[in-house]
Amino acid sequence: MFVASTNVKAEIISESDPDLVIFNIHELVTMDFRFGTPRIGSNMRKLGIINNGSVVVKGDKIIFVGSTEELQTKFEFDEIPTKINAWNKLVTPGFVDPHTHIIFSGSRENELSMKLEGLSYLEILEAGGGILKTVRETREAPIGDLVVNGRKILDKMMLHGTTTVEAKSGYGLTTESEIKLLKAIQILNKDHPIDIIPTFLGAHAVPPEYKEKTDEYVEKIISEMIPKIANENLAEFCDVFCEKGIFSVDQARRILNKAIQNGLKPQIHVDEIVDTNGALFASEIKAIQAGHLLKSNDDGLKAMAREGVIATLLPGTPFCLMIDEYAPARKILEFGIPIAIATDLNPNCWTESMQMVITLACYKMKLSPSEALTAATINGACALQRQDEIGSIEVGKKADIVVFDVSNHQFLPYHFGVNLVSKVIKNGKIVIDKEVSL
Repeated sequence: MFVASTNVKAEIISESDPDLVIFNIHELVTMDFRFGTPRIGSNMRKLGIINNGSVVVKGDKIIFVGSTEELQTKFEFDEIPTKINAWNKLVTPGFVDPHTHIIFSGSRENELSMKLEGLSYLEILEAGGGILKTVRETREAPIGDLVVNGRKILDKMMLHGTTTVEAKSGYGLTTESEIKLLKAIQILNKDHPIDIIPTFLGAHAVPPEYKEKTDEYVEKIISEMIPKIANENLAEFCDVFCEKGIFSVDQARRILNKAIQNGLKPQIHVDEIVDTNGALFASEIKAIQAGHLLKSNDDGLKAMAREGVIATLLPGTPFCLMIDEYAPARKILEFGIPIAIATDLNPNCWTESMQMVITLACYKMKLSPSEALTAATINGACALQRQDEIGSIEVGKKADIVVFDVSNHQFLPYHFGVNLVSKVIKNGKIVIDKEVSL
């Protein structure tokens, strides 16, 4: 039996009247702390599995993790009001999606046909599509519409097992619009069961009114946007899309240094299209996480390993762009960099399903099922600096738990194209129950 912390466990178990128990769990994936937070290298394969496991919840916290046999000796089983029999089922921590763009207006479904006809991203942009189409529509949308659309996305994420997400601004690109997006995130975080961590991404693209005046736009971000957003406490992180033709390393450095001065934590999109030495910069700025990394050079990746920067890999993005190159996950693991995975949900890569991302991580980036599940849970929590609260099933942590209608974790990438979730528990409450007719 695994015990997360004997002292904490004894203290919490002394409380009476547990609220919920999950028992007879065929495979309980705990992601316990013994193998590191974040997990690195071969430890990404170590899931802390308990067979015939059980979990007991009081309020929004886990108070017991162990075998079903031991459960019977610790609690008055018949007195626990909510019982979930997880016979022949898999139970894991709730998915943590650490890189998303869920606040936007409109859609771009017509661009799939354009890609199939051979048009490049730049050609789609010139035809009035791409990110600037989303910017136009998002600027025009009232905050209420953004909240409604965001709530629909979050509902589908939760239905597929996600219990915590990071959400970026970035489709406003004016001070007023960026603040509108961050306030929409704030509203959703208060109203929706999913926990949402806000990120300011004013440096997502250069808006059309600043075409060929990128430095002026950077100055606006530094002198106006960041101070206002920090002063209103609207974001925890600041991100920059550092890429050739968008924002250079020097421009990203200016933005993130200003963000750090204003109390925001740095993260960054780097090396998706070309190698800009973005991975090396991510290590220099001590980014919490760096996303994409398809083109990063070895020196930059090794520097990330030394600084403990988490590589957040986004296999849905090259999949939707219909390119054959994916982030070199096996190399990244060999270099000792912790890997998280995320949906990168946006109008160009629209999936709410971390199950889909786990499948792509295995089939396209050659992660094992255990590595992909680690990347989707405890390492995702580390990418958001929430590892002390979520990402594992341990005594004292939030009761964010998913019950899957499969017997073990290897089914997650293997049985793809369907939703394998049976139940989702968020903060100790059952928020999704597919076995109950509503």
